[in-house]
Amino acid sequence: MYYAVHLAAECYPIAKVGGLGDVVGALPKYLNEAGISSCVLMPKYNVKYNRDHSTETIYTGTCGNENYWFEYSIQRYSDAPLGFDVFLVDIPPYLFREGVYGYEDDSIRFIYFQQAALDWICSWQTKPSVFHAHDYHAGLVPFMINHCYNFGTLAGIKTVFTIHNGLYSGDFSHALARFFPHFPREANGYLDWDHRINPLATAIKCSNKVTTVSGGYLEELQYQPNPYTWLYKEYAFKSTGIVNGIDAALWNPKTDDYLHTKLKKDFAKFKQANKEALCASVGLDASKPLVVFIGRLNQEKGGEILCEGVGKFMAQTQEMNFFLLGSGDSNLENNLRVLTGFYPQNVANYIGYNEALAHNLYAAADFLLMPSLVEPCGLNQLYALRYGTIPIVRTVGGLKDTVVDFGEEGGYGIRFNQPHAGDVVMSLYRAKELYADKTRLKQVQDKAISLDFSWELAVKKYIYLYEN
Repeated sequence: MYYAVHLAAECYPIAKVGGLGDVVGALPKYLNEAGISSCVLMPKYNVKYNRDHSTETIYTGTCGNENYWFEYSIQRYSDAPLGFDVFLVDIPPYLFREGVYGYEDDSIRFIYFQQAALDWICSWQTKPSVFHAHDYHAGLVPFMINHCYNFGTLAGIKTVFTIHNGLYSGDFSHALARFFPHFPREANGYLDWDHRINPLATAIKCSNKVTTVSGGYLEELQYQPNPYTWLYKEYAFKSTGIVNGIDAALWNPKTDDYLHTKLKKDFAKFKQANKEALCASVGLDASKPLVVFIGRLNQEKGGEILCEGVGKFMAQTQEMNFFLLGSGDSNLENNLRVLTGFYPQNVANYIGYNEALAHNLYAAADFLLMPSLVEPCGLNQLYALRYGTIPIVRTVGGLKDTVVDFGEEGGYGIRFNQPHAGDVVMSLYRAKELYADKTRLKQVQDKAISLDFSWELAVKKYIYLYEN
């Protein structure tokens, strides 16, 4: 059977909202390649991937007590080779919806998902060695296997809990404990944080090991003010930061089927061909440096200082172009439209998410802007480096761990410290100057594409964690 079972709400390419989906869609594959048999359990959503791929039911069951009862089935794909097995927990009234999150009954949805997954695993003749739970949506698993009577056959299995975003806890009223399998009253303290059931806090308390997706982010959680600072410090003895890898097979400029032009031998020609094609499609001048943003438009990702910083820069000079891809806060979306309206020859936007366009932006751009206020790891900067695009990032979390400023020895990016539009503007001027120095620009690009942020190194650290 499986050595490691991953439980998560997202998994690329099935259902992805953010970086969680990318990680869960890659880590098990590379664990399998390293000899650690791994699979993923996730909810079955009514999403395009599931409509396009057939599944077969391999198990049916029920969960409940005197307070609740539901039926579930476990399904697997018949025609979707992902490099690892994915098992879908199907509870149609609760999970089979077009969205992953954002429903009033999300708490019950994920309580049921975790119960059904564990109920099925109880039927396995050979149990896994490790449960690897990702974010609060699976944060009750370490508690349930050790304290809920129904899952007694799973007690003692080692647990790893990975925090992809440590400020989302999924907390809910203790009244919803009636939808749990029975557990002893004295175990209630593991669930409680600030008089509410808190799956994030529960997982930190109950897991054998806790990981964050970068060392820098773990340090920030432990020492910068947040609702869980004490908790992160208290359990520092079992916590470690492991920087995410990227799927080097998927993000490969030589084989990327999304690209207008794939990389052959000449990297400069590869960049220029993609840049010219992209700029022509939106009416931008390909002779100017191109800066792109790809991500969610919200405060956490620096959406406000993104719009303000680009606006201030454009008011001073139009010697740089921007393509801004994202969605989120409606006011920030409108700000992007306003920027394009003011500077149609310099600023293009795409409101929404488009996977093919994102790949082409990485290939075409000279610089990637990430003005994040919070960034647990960040994958976009790693994708950008793979395509020779220089990241402009704020010195925070995983960005601090993965990007070295080109002003330092061996540097390959541009960093700024303060979450202010003025810092964004100064960084854009540094990018403009670097672009004008073709010799230095090539040195920085050559360094960027030589870096290895593939999963192999991260996988070795996870294996060590599993085995110790």
